[in-house]
Order: sequence, then structure tokens, then C-alpha cells
Amino acid sequence: MRRKTLILLLSPLLAMATATAARADDQYANATRLYNSYCVQCHGVNRDGNGVNSRDMAVKPRDHTDTKAMGDTPDETLLKAIKGGGLAVGKSVLMPKWEGVLTEDEMKEMVSYLRFVSKTK
Repeated sequence: MRRKTLILLLSPLLAMATATAARADDQYANATRLYNSYCVQCHGVNRDGNGVNSRDMAVKPRDHTDTKAMGDTPDETLLKAIKGGGLAVGKSVLMPKWEGVLTEDEMKEMVSYLRFVSKTK
């Protein structure tokens, strides 16, 4: 009896969590696609800076799952890094600029997505 009661109480919570995850997937679908196309090689499939190219780099790419580091980085700096590359924010020359490749809206979506990935908003 206790087990059935527990299941009945937890079922709505599980359903809500699943619905929230589905909304997040929909909200970030385009940014996820862009990240997987342009960023994963260096920043990794886990968004942790361990992409296939990272082992050959003198400077490790940013770990986008690092809540502290990402939380300390303003949105404007993230957008500037995406637009102008690493040199635009005093980082690695290996981070390319995406202005002209991505639209302004796509770059802003990427900033929101990075906030989601890093759990900073």
C-alpha cells in the first residue's frame, strides 16, 4: 500500500519534470544544432571543453558546463566571443569569429543556450 501511495505521489512530479525537459529541448533545438555543427569539435559533445580538437590545443577550450566560470562571464562577453572570436575577448586565436556565419539572433540564441548548459540562468 505504501509503495502504491508513493508511486501515485511521485508520478505527477515525474510528468512535470519530463514536460519541462521537453520544453527546454524545443526552446534550444536550433542552438543545440548550431553548437553541434560549429562548437563541438573544440568544446566537446558534453560541452566540457574536451572536444576532439582540444587535445592538440595549447589552451583548453572553455568548459561551458562550469557554472562558476560561466556565471562570472557576462552575456555581453559571451556574445562578443561568439561574434569576434577568442581574440575579441583576450582569449585564444583558435576560437574563430562567427559573425557572418551566424545571424545576430542565432548568436543571441547561443548565449541563452550556454546559460542553459551552464545552469547560470
